[in-house]
Amino acid sequence: MGKAKEAVVVAGALALVWVAIELALKPFLGKARDSIDKSDPARDPDDQDDDVPAAADDDA
Repeated sequence: MGKAKEAVVVAGALALVWVAIELALKPFLGKARDSIDKSDPARDPDDQDDDVPAAADDDA
């Protein structure tokens, strides 16, 4: 039972460290993930992103 308890403690500690790193580096990681999304070769640049407002059509 000692090995199982040790494994659970180690897994919990790793999860806690991962969450702490995510919170500490959130601004940097957000920018990095956005740039990775923009450099995705499967992404169509003509598709509109949800966070980008649509351009107004000036037909008048």
